Amino acid sequence: MVTAETPGQDSPATVLVVGIGDDGPASLPAAIWARVQQAELLVGGQRHLDLFSDVRAERLPITGGLEHVYQQIEADSGKRVVVLASGDPCFFGIGPLLVARLGRERVEIIPNVSSVALAFARLGVAWQDARVVSAHGRPLADAVAAAHGATKLAILMDDTNTPAVVAGALLAAGAADADAWVFEHLGGEREAEHQTTLAGLAAMTFWPLNVMVVPALSWAPGPRVAPQPAAQRQPLFGRPETEFHHSAGMITKPEVRAVSLSKLRLRPGGILWDIGAGSGSLTIEAVALVPDLRVFAIEQTAAQRSLLWQNVGRLAGRAQIKVIDGKAPDALEDLPDPDAVFIGGSGGSLGAILDVATRRIRHDGRVVINLVILERVTEAVAWARAHSIPAEVVQIGVARGTDIVGYTRLQAENPITIVTLSGRAL
Repeated sequence: MVTAETPGQDSPATVLVVGIGDDGPASLPAAIWARVQQAELLVGGQRHLDLFSDVRAERLPITGGLEHVYQQIEADSGKRVVVLASGDPCFFGIGPLLVARLGRERVEIIPNVSSVALAFARLGVAWQDARVVSAHGRPLADAVAAAHGATKLAILMDDTNTPAVVAGALLAAGAADADAWVFEHLGGEREAEHQTTLAGLAAMTFWPLNVMVVPALSWAPGPRVAPQPAAQRQPLFGRPETEFHHSAGMITKPEVRAVSLSKLRLRPGGILWDIGAGSGSLTIEAVALVPDLRVFAIEQTAAQRSLLWQNVGRLAGRAQIKVIDGKAPDALEDLPDPDAVFIGGSGGSLGAILDVATRRIRHDGRVVINLVILERVTEAVAWARAHSIPAEVVQIGVARGTDIVGYTRLQAENPITIVTLSGRAL
C-alpha cells in the first residue's frame, strides 16, 4: 500500500488494481505504467493481458469465476501482483470484490475513466442525475427492473445482452421510444458512435464492448410493471438446497434454517456472528430478512469458504457480509460485539466459543446452536446450567416425500437439536 513514508512503492503483500482504457498502456500515467511493468503476477481478462504483452510477468487470465484468482493471489502473497480492469475497477468491477476477500489494507485501486463517463463526455451531457445499470454478465430482467422509471439512462452491454436485446426489453417494460446512442470501444482506436432510437436498435449489431446512453427517457402510463430483479423474486428464507453450492449435503436444511432464524430474533442494523458458516445458507437468508444486518461469517475450512464465497457472490450483498478465515474462538477476537450468535459448527471448541460469545454479546442478545451429535447437546445444556443461563431445547425432525413405485413414502432426515440461550444472564 502507498504510504506517506514510501510514496509510490508497493509492499510485497499489496495487490495493485489498475483501471485501463481501451488503448491499454497508453491510458496510464507514466508512474502507474512503471508500476505495472514491475509486476511479477499480472491478472486480468485475456483481452486485458494481450494489451500488456510487453510486461514480463507470470500471467493469470480471469476465466469463469474468481475463486482461482483469489487462491493464486493468496498463494503468491510475496509477489508484486497487478490486476488489470476496465475503466474504474469500483464501477461494476473487480476492485470491491478483492477488497472484500483480501482486506482493504492489502488492496490499492487506481481508477481510470469509466466508459459511462466517457460516453456522457462525448455527448457533452451532465450525468450526475443519470441512472447507470449494468447488463454485462447479469440477468436481463434485473437490468430492466433497475432501469425502470429512469429519465436519463446508461447501460453497459455484453455479447448476450446487446443493445438490440436491451432496447426491446425496455420497450416491452413500458419505455417510450427515445433517442439512443451506442458507443463502441470508447477511448481506443476503434471508437465509434451510433445515433438511433430504441426501436431502431432492433436491426443493428455492435462490437461486444459498448455502452448505450438514452439522455431523455419517458415511460408509458398504465399498469405495466417492470420485471422484478431476481434477488427480489427469491423467497426471504427457506430457499431450497439446490440454490446453494454445497458439498456432500453439508448445508443447513431449509426447514431447520427457518426455525433457527426465528430463534435468533435478528435486529435491524444489528451484528450477527455465524460461527462455522459452512456454505453460508443461514448468513445469506439472514441478510435477506434484515437488509441492514452486518454478518461476520467465520469458517476455518478452505473448501467450505470457497463455497461460501460463491454463494455470497450470487445471492447476497457482499458489503453486508465479511468472511473470516479462522477457527473460533480465536477468530472472534477482533470482531465487533454481536447482537446475535449462530453456531453451526464448533470444531470441538463449543464451551470456549460459548465463553466468548456470551461475554461479548450485547444486551438481550441470543445465541442459537444447531447440533447433530447427542454429546454436544448434553455439553451445551450443561454449560448453560453451570452459568445459570436459560436454555431452550427444540428438536426438529423433517421427513421428505419420495417416490416409490408410483406411491409416496416419507424419508426422515437426521434430526437437528436447536439450543437457544437467552435471558438477562446474557
